[in-house]
Amino acid sequence: MKCSNIPSAQSVVYHCKAKGIKNIVISPGSRNAPLTISFSEDSFFKCYSIVDERCAAFFALGIAQQLKEPVAVVCTSGSALLNYYPAITEAFYSDIPLVVISADRPSYKIDIGDGQTIRQENVFANHIGYSANLKLDVSREIDAASPNQLEVQSYNDAELHTALKIAKKEQVPVHINVPFEEPLYTILEKSTVTPFVVSDEEEGNENQLDVNEFTTIWNTAKRKMILVGVNAPNTVEQQFLDELAEDDSVLVFTETTSNLHHPNFFPSIDSIIAPIEKSEKYETLFKELQPDILLTFGGLIVSKKIKAFLRTYKPEHHWHVDSKKANDTFFCLSHHFKTDVNSFFSTFLNNIKVVESDYYRKWALVKENYETKRSEYIDEIPFSDMLAFSHVLKSVPQKNQLQLANSSSVRYAQLFNLDASVNVYCNRGTSGIDGSTSTAIGAAIFHKEPTIFITGDLSFLYDSNALWNNYIRKDFRIILFNNSGGGIFRILPGCDKTNNFETYFETTHNLEVSHLCKMYNMQYLKASDEESLVTVLNNFYDNSEEPKLLEIKTPRLLNNKILLSYFDFISYG
Repeated sequence: MKCSNIPSAQSVVYHCKAKGIKNIVISPGSRNAPLTISFSEDSFFKCYSIVDERCAAFFALGIAQQLKEPVAVVCTSGSALLNYYPAITEAFYSDIPLVVISADRPSYKIDIGDGQTIRQENVFANHIGYSANLKLDVSREIDAASPNQLEVQSYNDAELHTALKIAKKEQVPVHINVPFEEPLYTILEKSTVTPFVVSDEEEGNENQLDVNEFTTIWNTAKRKMILVGVNAPNTVEQQFLDELAEDDSVLVFTETTSNLHHPNFFPSIDSIIAPIEKSEKYETLFKELQPDILLTFGGLIVSKKIKAFLRTYKPEHHWHVDSKKANDTFFCLSHHFKTDVNSFFSTFLNNIKVVESDYYRKWALVKENYETKRSEYIDEIPFSDMLAFSHVLKSVPQKNQLQLANSSSVRYAQLFNLDASVNVYCNRGTSGIDGSTSTAIGAAIFHKEPTIFITGDLSFLYDSNALWNNYIRKDFRIILFNNSGGGIFRILPGCDKTNNFETYFETTHNLEVSHLCKMYNMQYLKASDEESLVTVLNNFYDNSEEPKLLEIKTPRLLNNKILLSYFDFISYG
């Protein structure tokens, strides 16, 4: 098996293989040639070539998101490495194990004016689980057993073990920086070093969860709210959800990204909160909604309205369940249960009692009211983002994967119901628009069913290099809402009165997406009214010989008015 003659390159590959890291996303370069050669020549690894490093990192993030295991990205030295940063921060806040492996110049060539050199060591310090800065080899295969080289080998082995163990155990991104001296392209027929690999220690049993104090509080509270953020599909046992859904003292607020479903849950949070904000009795209504106990689990929350509500009308107790971390999102966190959700509920629910309460019944009527009014509103509005979203989300085939871009796409999705079999993902770690397309394409590779990606025009255009690869499945579908700019800014109070708003906030454009589809061999379809949209959706998901993109053109100056008027329409009298 061919490999680079450089010991540290051999060591990196050896340790990745020992830890079962199979998927390697490589961006072309010269300084990383020893790594590229060694990974690509080993049949154990599945290597992908992605030119744009920013796209490559998000592509790898999508794979890791699906497999829930470390995926490596490999780049050359210099600014190439910095293009990984957006995906690294997303991985850091979304608990995704991304292994960043960067080639570097020897330290004596840094800051002397040599090309493609920056200070790479610890460059991601604020958003990384571990930084392993390997030492430069002092010799090649000829005298690899020299004392000095053995010292370097021992140090590098320890660093590689630590970094990869942390990535796998803690589900965080890690950075491995590897300096290489020229020549870089010398190839051997077999490895000349045998790195020392330490087996991961077996995890000890966690302490038994003590919930007595908390179940006592729970059993006396008449208003309990469970709020679920980003949650991977099929992670919570349905029996626990069913039990919570039947408790009259409990409201379960979910979001599209929660991937939890029950007829008694409240999936459109803003449709509950917005009418209260507009009511003259808002303070009374908010106090009636205010929970005694807030129980949260999952990742970040999309709804700004529920965050504003809970920060003002704080619960007496806020408990968060997560084996790793607890964000004090509402500035009232009182306890962190450091365990997984199923382990928590299996213990906790055995000790709770049903409390007589009208908490659920009252808000279930509110939910029923807004659902009725939402249907009425959809029937009367003209073609717009909101009307188009209502058709698109109803059209998503069962069991498909739905990837959502940030900004308008994920926020509109919160307003409608989805089939429970659809798996929903969105980069909500940092909630940036960058990389959503790349993530969806990477995630699609390891999802059994087809993947549908819903995005806005700015997000799509920003990440258009995501299409520059050979790994897009034929059944991959992109639904692009094009309102010729960042339409979401029109929803923000006062922004439409800002000087130069269209240029510096909304960033209007007249770009033709069809040209990108032609360049990247994607089938292009277009809808600009309700009739054409319904017609196109009828066979949009059918099998094809190439991926498809559906561009939905909506009215730039009307979308915000229709969305804001929706909340007026469903509001209290």
